[in-house]
Amino acid sequence: MKRLDQKVALITGGNSGIGLATARLFARHGAKVIVTARRKEALDEAVRLIGHDALGIQGDVADVAHHAAVADEVRRRYGGLDVYMANAGVLTVAHSAQVTPDEYDAQFGVNTRGVFFGVQAVSSILREGASIIVTSSLASSKVLEGHAVYAGSKAAIEAFARSWALEFRQRRVRVNVLSPGPVDTTIIEKLGVSEAERPAFLRSMTERIPAGRLGEADELAHAALYLASDESRYVNGAELLVDGGMSLA
Repeated sequence: MKRLDQKVALITGGNSGIGLATARLFARHGAKVIVTARRKEALDEAVRLIGHDALGIQGDVADVAHHAAVADEVRRRYGGLDVYMANAGVLTVAHSAQVTPDEYDAQFGVNTRGVFFGVQAVSSILREGASIIVTSSLASSKVLEGHAVYAGSKAAIEAFARSWALEFRQRRVRVNVLSPGPVDTTIIEKLGVSEAERPAFLRSMTERIPAGRLGEADELAHAALYLASDESRYVNGAELLVDGGMSLA
Protein backbone atom coordinates (compact mmCIF):
# COMPACT_ATOMS: atom_id res chain seq x y z
CA MET A 1 0.00 0.00 0.00
CA LYS A 2 1.29 3.46 -0.93
CA ARG A 3 0.82 5.53 2.21
CA LEU A 4 1.36 8.92 0.53
CA ASP A 5 -0.31 8.28 -2.80
CA GLN A 6 -0.65 11.55 -4.78
CA LYS A 7 0.46 13.65 -1.80
CA VAL A 8 2.85 16.54 -2.43
CA ALA A 9 5.82 16.53 -0.04
CA LEU A 10 8.56 19.12 0.34
CA ILE A 11 11.76 18.28 2.26
CA THR A 12 14.44 20.86 2.99
CA GLY A 13 17.98 19.54 3.06
CA GLY A 14 16.83 16.60 1.00
CA ASN A 15 20.18 15.98 -0.69
CA SER A 16 21.82 13.72 1.92
CA GLY A 17 21.41 11.77 5.13
CA ILE A 18 17.98 11.65 6.73
CA GLY A 19 16.50 14.09 4.21
CA LEU A 20 17.52 12.04 1.18
CA ALA A 21 16.46 8.74 2.75
CA THR A 22 13.07 10.26 3.58
CA ALA A 23 12.63 11.72 0.12
CA ARG A 24 13.34 8.34 -1.48
CA LEU A 25 10.92 6.56 0.86
CA PHE A 26 8.17 9.16 0.34
CA ALA A 27 8.55 8.82 -3.43
CA ARG A 28 8.25 5.03 -3.22
CA HIS A 29 5.03 5.53 -1.29
CA GLY A 30 3.48 7.60 -4.05
CA ALA A 31 4.35 11.17 -3.05
CA LYS A 32 5.29 13.89 -5.48
CA VAL A 33 8.57 14.93 -3.86
CA ILE A 34 10.33 18.29 -3.87
CA VAL A 35 13.74 18.64 -2.21
CA THR A 36 15.86 21.70 -1.56
CA ALA A 37 19.60 22.03 -1.00
CA ARG A 38 22.34 24.61 -1.28
CA ARG A 39 24.74 22.80 -3.64
CA LYS A 40 23.54 22.20 -7.19
CA GLU A 41 25.65 19.10 -7.84
CA ALA A 42 24.43 17.41 -4.66
CA LEU A 43 20.85 18.45 -5.44
CA ASP A 44 20.99 17.05 -8.97
CA GLU A 45 22.39 13.75 -7.71
CA ALA A 46 19.67 13.56 -5.05
CA VAL A 47 16.95 14.09 -7.65
CA ARG A 48 18.47 11.28 -9.71
CA LEU A 49 18.50 8.94 -6.71
CA ILE A 50 14.95 9.82 -5.67
CA GLY A 51 13.53 9.28 -9.16
CA HIS A 52 9.74 9.33 -9.61
CA ASP A 53 9.93 12.78 -11.28
CA ALA A 54 11.22 14.44 -8.11
CA LEU A 55 11.87 18.17 -8.27
CA GLY A 56 14.99 19.86 -6.88
CA ILE A 57 15.12 23.55 -5.95
CA GLN A 58 18.46 25.10 -5.10
CA GLY A 59 18.75 27.67 -2.33
CA ASP A 60 19.75 28.51 1.22
CA VAL A 61 17.11 28.04 3.92
CA ALA A 62 18.65 30.92 5.89
CA ASP A 63 17.48 33.22 3.08
CA VAL A 64 13.85 34.25 3.55
CA ALA A 65 13.46 35.01 -0.16
CA HIS A 66 14.34 31.40 -0.96
CA HIS A 67 11.29 30.13 0.95
CA ALA A 68 8.96 32.51 -0.87
CA ALA A 69 10.33 31.33 -4.22
CA VAL A 70 9.91 27.68 -3.22
CA ALA A 71 6.33 28.22 -2.10
CA ASP A 72 5.50 30.01 -5.35
CA GLU A 73 7.00 27.17 -7.41
CA VAL A 74 5.12 24.48 -5.47
CA ARG A 75 1.86 26.41 -5.85
CA ARG A 76 2.44 26.84 -9.58
CA ARG A 77 3.30 23.19 -10.23
CA TYR A 78 1.12 21.31 -7.77
CA GLY A 79 -1.50 23.74 -6.45
CA GLY A 80 -0.73 23.01 -2.80
CA LEU A 81 1.30 21.05 -0.29
CA ASP A 82 0.43 18.04 1.90
CA VAL A 83 3.69 17.40 3.76
CA TYR A 84 6.41 19.87 4.77
CA MET A 85 9.53 18.47 6.42
CA ALA A 86 11.81 21.18 7.79
CA ASN A 87 14.92 19.05 7.85
CA ALA A 88 17.91 21.16 6.76
CA GLY A 89 20.42 21.65 9.54
CA VAL A 90 24.06 22.38 10.33
CA LEU A 91 26.21 21.47 13.31
CA THR A 92 29.51 22.90 14.54
CA VAL A 93 30.89 21.19 17.65
CA ALA A 94 32.70 23.62 19.92
CA HIS A 95 32.96 24.53 23.58
CA SER A 96 30.94 27.66 24.27
CA ALA A 97 34.10 29.62 25.06
CA GLN A 98 35.39 28.98 21.53
CA VAL A 99 32.18 29.62 19.54
CA THR A 100 32.58 32.48 17.07
CA PRO A 101 29.75 34.85 16.13
CA ASP A 102 29.83 33.43 12.59
CA GLU A 103 29.42 29.86 13.86
CA TYR A 104 26.57 30.94 16.12
CA ASP A 105 24.80 32.82 13.33
CA ALA A 106 25.27 29.98 10.85
CA GLN A 107 23.62 27.43 13.14
CA PHE A 108 20.73 29.65 14.17
CA GLY A 109 20.37 30.90 10.59
CA VAL A 110 19.80 27.44 9.16
CA ASN A 111 18.45 25.47 12.11
CA THR A 112 16.10 28.09 13.54
CA ARG A 113 15.51 31.01 11.17
CA GLY A 114 15.31 28.59 8.24
CA VAL A 115 12.63 26.50 9.94
CA PHE A 116 10.53 29.44 11.11
CA PHE A 117 10.41 31.30 7.82
CA GLY A 118 10.07 28.09 5.83
CA VAL A 119 6.88 27.21 7.68
CA GLN A 120 5.68 30.80 7.41
CA ALA A 121 6.18 30.76 3.63
CA VAL A 122 4.42 27.45 2.99
CA SER A 123 1.57 28.10 5.41
CA SER A 124 -0.55 29.63 2.66
CA ILE A 125 -0.22 26.57 0.40
CA LEU A 126 -0.74 23.85 3.00
CA ARG A 127 -3.86 21.85 2.26
CA GLU A 128 -6.35 21.03 5.00
CA GLY A 129 -5.10 18.06 7.00
CA ALA A 130 -1.47 18.60 5.97
CA SER A 131 1.46 17.42 8.08
CA ILE A 132 4.46 19.51 9.17
CA ILE A 133 7.49 17.59 10.45
CA VAL A 134 10.26 19.50 12.19
CA THR A 135 13.59 17.67 12.45
CA SER A 136 15.13 18.46 15.82
CA SER A 137 17.71 16.47 17.79
CA LEU A 138 18.25 14.52 20.97
CA ALA A 139 20.73 17.31 21.78
CA SER A 140 17.87 19.71 22.53
CA SER A 141 17.17 17.89 25.79
CA LYS A 142 20.29 15.83 26.52
CA VAL A 143 23.53 17.69 27.19
CA LEU A 144 26.22 16.68 24.69
CA GLU A 145 29.71 18.10 24.82
CA GLY A 146 30.29 20.99 22.42
CA HIS A 147 26.63 21.15 21.37
CA ALA A 148 25.40 24.20 23.32
CA VAL A 149 24.61 26.41 20.32
CA TYR A 150 23.23 23.55 18.24
CA ALA A 151 21.06 22.42 21.15
CA GLY A 152 19.69 25.93 21.60
CA SER A 153 18.85 26.23 17.92
CA LYS A 154 16.95 22.92 18.05
CA ALA A 155 15.16 23.64 21.33
CA ALA A 156 13.77 26.80 19.73
CA ILE A 157 12.15 24.95 16.85
CA GLU A 158 10.51 22.51 19.25
CA ALA A 159 8.89 25.53 20.91
CA PHE A 160 7.81 26.76 17.48
CA ALA A 161 6.23 23.38 16.72
CA ARG A 162 4.12 23.43 19.88
CA SER A 163 2.79 26.87 19.01
CA TRP A 164 2.11 25.90 15.40
CA ALA A 165 0.16 22.81 16.46
CA LEU A 166 -2.39 25.22 17.97
CA GLU A 167 -2.11 27.99 15.40
CA PHE A 168 -2.95 25.63 12.52
CA ARG A 169 -5.72 23.72 14.28
CA GLN A 170 -8.58 25.35 12.35
CA ARG A 171 -7.17 23.82 9.17
CA ARG A 172 -6.38 20.48 10.85
CA VAL A 173 -2.70 20.84 9.98
CA ARG A 174 -0.65 18.65 12.30
CA VAL A 175 2.81 19.69 13.52
CA ASN A 176 5.17 17.16 15.06
CA VAL A 177 8.85 16.95 15.94
CA LEU A 178 11.19 14.16 14.85
CA SER A 179 14.24 13.98 17.14
CA PRO A 180 17.05 11.66 16.03
CA GLY A 181 19.87 10.43 18.18
CA PRO A 182 23.25 9.74 16.55
CA VAL A 183 22.75 8.52 12.99
CA ASP A 184 25.42 7.02 10.77
CA THR A 185 25.46 9.58 7.97
CA THR A 186 28.00 11.93 6.38
CA ILE A 187 27.60 14.16 9.44
CA ILE A 188 30.31 12.04 11.10
CA GLU A 189 32.87 13.12 8.50
CA LYS A 190 31.64 16.70 8.71
CA LEU A 191 32.44 16.62 12.44
CA GLY A 192 36.07 16.08 11.46
CA VAL A 193 36.24 12.37 12.32
CA SER A 194 38.82 10.77 10.01
CA GLU A 195 38.53 7.26 8.62
CA ALA A 196 41.25 6.14 11.04
CA GLU A 197 39.38 7.67 13.99
CA ARG A 198 36.00 6.30 12.94
CA PRO A 199 36.12 2.91 14.76
CA ALA A 200 37.04 4.52 18.09
CA PHE A 201 34.39 7.22 17.60
CA LEU A 202 31.71 4.64 16.86
CA ARG A 203 32.70 2.57 19.92
CA SER A 204 32.51 5.60 22.18
CA MET A 205 29.09 6.54 20.84
CA THR A 206 27.56 3.07 20.90
CA GLU A 207 28.58 2.59 24.53
CA ARG A 208 26.11 5.39 25.34
CA ILE A 209 23.22 3.97 23.30
CA PRO A 210 21.13 1.15 24.82
CA ALA A 211 20.45 -0.19 21.31
CA GLY A 212 24.20 -0.76 20.98
CA ARG A 213 24.61 1.03 17.65
CA LEU A 214 24.04 4.25 15.76
CA GLY A 215 20.79 4.73 13.94
CA GLU A 216 20.40 4.45 10.18
CA ALA A 217 18.96 7.14 7.94
CA ASP A 218 16.29 4.72 6.69
CA GLU A 219 15.04 4.20 10.25
CA LEU A 220 14.47 7.93 10.62
CA ALA A 221 12.83 7.99 7.20
CA HIS A 222 10.27 5.40 8.29
CA ALA A 223 9.51 7.44 11.41
CA ALA A 224 8.98 10.49 9.19
CA LEU A 225 6.70 8.44 6.93
CA TYR A 226 4.55 7.60 9.94
CA LEU A 227 4.26 11.29 10.89
CA ALA A 228 3.51 12.27 7.29
CA SER A 229 0.84 9.63 6.69
CA ASP A 230 -2.75 9.29 7.87
CA GLU A 231 -1.59 6.59 10.28
CA SER A 232 -0.60 9.43 12.63
CA ARG A 233 -3.69 11.54 12.01
CA TYR A 234 -4.38 11.81 15.77
CA VAL A 235 -0.77 12.70 16.63
CA ASN A 236 -0.23 16.44 16.96
CA GLY A 237 2.23 18.59 18.90
CA ALA A 238 4.29 15.50 19.78
CA GLU A 239 8.01 14.75 19.78
CA LEU A 240 9.06 11.37 18.40
CA LEU A 241 12.48 10.37 19.73
CA VAL A 242 14.28 7.93 17.45
CA ASP A 243 17.52 7.54 19.39
CA GLY A 244 17.97 3.89 20.34
CA GLY A 245 17.18 4.82 23.92
CA MET A 246 20.11 7.24 24.30
CA SER A 247 17.90 9.81 26.01
CA LEU A 248 17.53 7.37 28.91
CA ALA A 249 21.21 6.61 29.38
